[in-house]
Amino acid sequence: MNVIEVLEKLEKGSPQNPAIIFRGDSLTFSQLKDKVFSFAQGLLKLGISRGDKVAIYLPNWPEYIFSYLAIWSIGACAVPLDFMLTEDEIISCASHSEVKALITKHKANISFDKLKKNIPSLKQIISCQSKEEGALSFEELLVEAKAQPPRVKIEDKDYAIIFYTSGTTGKPKGVLINYAQLDAPPKSMAFFVNADIKTGDTALCALPFSHLGGLIYIQNTINFGLTLVLMERFIPAEFLRNVQDHKVNFFWIVPSMYYALLQLKEFETFDLSSLRWIVTFGASNSPDALRRFQQFCPKAYLLNGWGLTETNAPTVVLPMGSKNIESVGRPAPWIEVKIFSDDGKELKPGEVGEVAVKSWVVTDGYFKDEKLTREAIRDGWFHTGDLGRFDLEGFLYIVGRKKEMIKVGGEIVFEPEVEAALQKHPDIAEAAVIGVADKLRGEVPKAFLAVKEGKDVSEEDLRYFLRRHLAHFKIPHYFEFCAALPKNRTGKIDKERLRDSSVLS
Repeated sequence: MNVIEVLEKLEKGSPQNPAIIFRGDSLTFSQLKDKVFSFAQGLLKLGISRGDKVAIYLPNWPEYIFSYLAIWSIGACAVPLDFMLTEDEIISCASHSEVKALITKHKANISFDKLKKNIPSLKQIISCQSKEEGALSFEELLVEAKAQPPRVKIEDKDYAIIFYTSGTTGKPKGVLINYAQLDAPPKSMAFFVNADIKTGDTALCALPFSHLGGLIYIQNTINFGLTLVLMERFIPAEFLRNVQDHKVNFFWIVPSMYYALLQLKEFETFDLSSLRWIVTFGASNSPDALRRFQQFCPKAYLLNGWGLTETNAPTVVLPMGSKNIESVGRPAPWIEVKIFSDDGKELKPGEVGEVAVKSWVVTDGYFKDEKLTREAIRDGWFHTGDLGRFDLEGFLYIVGRKKEMIKVGGEIVFEPEVEAALQKHPDIAEAAVIGVADKLRGEVPKAFLAVKEGKDVSEEDLRYFLRRHLAHFKIPHYFEFCAALPKNRTGKIDKERLRDSSVLS
């Protein structure tokens, strides 16, 4: 993707069309282009150049969009960080990716001085609020720079993003996305919705820009000339009010958001007639709940889909008009999807195995982790860790997960990461974490703990302790204390027995 060409084309075609609506304020495509080019020039003046890593640690503000696009305008590499990450997690990811600059805002318990001291590569912190000690001003960089397009040669194979899919595990896992792959989500969306996405349409975003689902909104906004109604965070009633007031045409959210919307007492009072299609990605979904949602927007197509950060989702989406909502659909023509057994044999329709993907859209691998890259990409196939099956018509069904991961409302939590944090507590002897069903979020973490002899630890103590080490969505919702954790014959904790014994739902 050539961001400069895309923005210049938009200004010529629809300069005064609204690009972003945030907190009642509207920004045109002409204004968007000027802000992006000005900030890009500001980054160049700071010494940021092609290939340099720039981290973004912000809530869903327009500045997140300006930052992404400005970084790509100069051929640098964005490192988006979830705004719920703790200081330790920021340091872990930013140090691993060797970021040169950090775009952020003031936040309690985050020290700019500590970040600078603990991230060796970090040269500049840019604050999107008023002047702060130890940081440059985002607004001043905009004002001082001219809105001229940078002239930087960018190659398709240059890296545009490093997405971190975990925080403070032993080795942070940074998914590499190159500049050519920035075109993948818009290309897939155009195919899957049969070109029912056009200039002037309105989309509603409540997904974080630090994750692929949120980023896709930005990519589609500039590629199709959409108006993006932006929410800083998901608030169910406000979300529906935005659909009604801005006559939103489509959105994509994770299933837990649908469940939250359906639980609103006033849900049925909102006018959702402007919706033409809606998509669900993420956690295991409830077809019945999704069908109930569609009752209140009967003219909208309901699409189920699947994909990973590593495959530049959407990878597989249900065709328009299909009622087979239990399936996640079929892949785009330029994407191959197969099901493999553990011994590498391709499985027939109906047989369950690991889902693997092959295409130009698939990541080149994980930043600075050749071993993990070789494990994931074998013979050109990216092995996703998800279990699935095909039916005779080529529809894919996701039936479970192979790796130790928990999806909390679309957010991925790795069990070993939570276990490692628990093990830091001085009174914990053993810890194991599994995912258990949750009606609102799909899954939540549950911890099984063995306390050191003579020690006494409460749930409240553990929650307080974990807040210093984990983002809040990673903290277990349930704690169960045991005299000892079950072991298998090799001496490892037997998680299958723990899962069998867990009856919480």
